[in-house]
Amino acid sequence: MSYNNCEVNRLKILVTGGCGYIGNHTCCELLERDYEVVIIDNLSNSKVEVIDKIKDITSKDVRFYKGDVCDKELLRKVFKENKIDAVIHFAGYKAVGESVSMPLKYYRNNLDSTLSLCEIMKEFNCKKLVFSSSATVYGLPKELPIKESFPLSTTNPYGTTKLVIEGILKDLYKSDNSWSIVILRYFNPIGAHSSGLIGEDPNGIPNNLMPYIVKVATKELECLSIFGNDYDTVDGTGVRDYIHVVDLALGHVAAIDKLKKSNGLFTYNLGTGKGYSVLELVNTFKEVNNVDVNYKIVDRRPGDIAKCYADTTKASNELHWHATKTIEDMCRDSYNFVIKNRK
Repeated sequence: MSYNNCEVNRLKILVTGGCGYIGNHTCCELLERDYEVVIIDNLSNSKVEVIDKIKDITSKDVRFYKGDVCDKELLRKVFKENKIDAVIHFAGYKAVGESVSMPLKYYRNNLDSTLSLCEIMKEFNCKKLVFSSSATVYGLPKELPIKESFPLSTTNPYGTTKLVIEGILKDLYKSDNSWSIVILRYFNPIGAHSSGLIGEDPNGIPNNLMPYIVKVATKELECLSIFGNDYDTVDGTGVRDYIHVVDLALGHVAAIDKLKKSNGLFTYNLGTGKGYSVLELVNTFKEVNNVDVNYKIVDRRPGDIAKCYADTTKASNELHWHATKTIEDMCRDSYNFVIKNRK
């Protein structure tokens, strides 16, 4: 990972959803760079045991609050008990398919949590925010790779919540330019920490591709369903920009570094700039881990698009960041995490 970070950092960062997949890796990278970390998480899609694993990886302490970011009184308590310098906001529901069938759940939780957070941040004069957005805000892009300047639209309620929140943050900055906000639109995180201590470990049946592949490889699930093989892609399956979760986490550290030096509202893509199809990912996983993965082709999933990968030039130029890990690294680390944590 390439970005410069020569000074000693003592800022205290609140990480909402910090026990989750991307959140816990980001907490580790922040702690490794001498940031202090406070986590709030309701554990709806994560496990409290990850707190000890973060401490084991970094040999540093973390302050944890169990609760919902929609709870303003809890947020007020967190800010009263800690001098928070900046916030990274991960907390939110994130399954595309579920959002199509349960839109009200997504609108209520994702919008309410962000509004509550921003109101409490304003109350405590904490105005540095990194927001976890998504490439879904680009809808059906007319060309590739996707640049930050492209028109925005959505194809599912999850994506719409991200787009609405981006609009809220833009209006917030317009009303008060003492805020400093970085919006990170990231693509498809997979992989795990090289220690094998933390990785993608969702509660229940996985919504994302890689944990499903792993569960089929370990015989926990019988078969992987691939949603459609008639897209206009190299092999008919959907193409995505898969990025290693540690690269993604370091993108968030780079965003915090940006907020320390610059005021404004900034938007960046975080991806590798290269697309891989579902079948390419499955075949790479099988090869690097020497395992079989049974799969079947089923109907397309509502809200999905054929291809999606990033132009990451802006993040490289302004954040001095770019992804360095390969698709082989992502597949190897994902499997390593599950093998090391099998019960």
